[in-house]
Amino acid sequence: MTQPTFPLGTSRPPLALDDLPEPEEVFNVRRLGPRQVVQFVIGPSLIALGISIGSGEWLLGPQAVGQYGFIGVGWVILVSAVLQTFYNVEISRYVVATGEVPVVGWGRVPPGWKFWVPFSLLIFYFAFVFGGWAAGAGQGLFALITGRVHQPGEVEWVRLLAIALLLVVFLITLTARKISRALELSNWVMVGSLLVVLLVVDLVVVPFDVWWEAIRSLVTPSAPPAGITATQLGALAGFTALASGLNWYAMNHYRDKGYGMGHRVGFLSGLRGGRQEVRPVGVTFRDTPENASRWRRWYRLLLVDLWLVFFGGAMVGILLPTILMAHVVATSGQKPTAANVPTFAAEQLGAQYGSGMFYLMLVVGVLILFSTQLGIFEALVRNFTDAVHATSPKLRKRIEGDPRRFYYPFMLLVLAIIAGALHLALPVELVQISANMSNLGALIFPFALMYLNSKLPRPARPRPWHYVLLVLNVLFFGFFFVNFAYEFITGTALIRF
Repeated sequence: MTQPTFPLGTSRPPLALDDLPEPEEVFNVRRLGPRQVVQFVIGPSLIALGISIGSGEWLLGPQAVGQYGFIGVGWVILVSAVLQTFYNVEISRYVVATGEVPVVGWGRVPPGWKFWVPFSLLIFYFAFVFGGWAAGAGQGLFALITGRVHQPGEVEWVRLLAIALLLVVFLITLTARKISRALELSNWVMVGSLLVVLLVVDLVVVPFDVWWEAIRSLVTPSAPPAGITATQLGALAGFTALASGLNWYAMNHYRDKGYGMGHRVGFLSGLRGGRQEVRPVGVTFRDTPENASRWRRWYRLLLVDLWLVFFGGAMVGILLPTILMAHVVATSGQKPTAANVPTFAAEQLGAQYGSGMFYLMLVVGVLILFSTQLGIFEALVRNFTDAVHATSPKLRKRIEGDPRRFYYPFMLLVLAIIAGALHLALPVELVQISANMSNLGALIFPFALMYLNSKLPRPARPRPWHYVLLVLNVLFFGFFFVNFAYEFITGTALIRF
């Protein structure tokens, strides 16, 4: 007897049909209370938060505030974070309802996977393979080891340290039982402890009036500060919270965590986790009252993970470094540059409060940037692995259905590519390119997402106002990309405020 299926989009096989699991079944608990939610459910948003804090919150936000102040910058941060969180919810809606990761789901949008899968990987790789986040971590690690900021002739040592940290990421994934879980636990430790340290330092060092100006700037719409270009502001907007239109690359972890139909599809295991099949085609649920009720439960858990942990963490994560930077600029009389922003706060605070503060802030900076390095490097490998595994029967046959046989060799290849890309520009300049390429994604992927989500089983479909919010993402981030493209091509700013 032929099993019923659910056709969705074009060029990809129809989805199999099954029932949504109960959250208690997935997380193996009798009852899902607040403690169990923290212990077992929260996780994918922490990986995304670990990525975001290193690029927008630690590099671009402090640089923008250090050079131009809070007013006119803060509200851009808030709008960006709100729009991106709504966007993340809509991306994750598709993953939870089908068990398919976004890079595979795009293949269901006309004209089909032969266009969308290579195209989405191309944009994603062009945005992140330059390794600005890795270079920033290497810069901080050099200062931590030597006790001073590197000199121009020592930049190669910085790059070698960045490559060494990439090898650490490889070892973390290599020794994991379940790769997503290893990333979650790493970010629980790094992000949690670093935010606590930054909070304590800020409470001790930063006057209340600086705190108040920063908080007020978040909710005070104002013209951008004089002299800043739309490209600079767009880089901050693009990497506040995560990566604007390219946020989909970090949402794969809802499948691996087992959210909704992800529980029926499988996950990428580490070498210690044993062989684990991942279905090349997703599974969705039957439109029944029981499944509709379970869907509402999963959707509420998704909102908790993204709004409470991701959005809340991103706002705290950008507030604490930026107010510290503003105070350092005011007391030192100097401003950060693209060359020194990864170590600027440590250097200036060390001069004011001694070597202990210097080393403490270097440790904070290195670990924050390493959390970004961990998430992005793994995502570059994960998305490519998921894409080729889902679309190539020949590859599945060659690796005997075990994605690890492709994942780990490919990770070493990507490491070599990033090692070469690190030689192209300064860390912050590389991150600014990545952020504005993320804004290009905001001109494209929200429309593809509207198409996919409109065809989900009825209980999982978005409400009309969700589509309006996706259009706002296009308008807001698209504006900044147009300015970036003009300045990149002509060498002059289209808009300077």
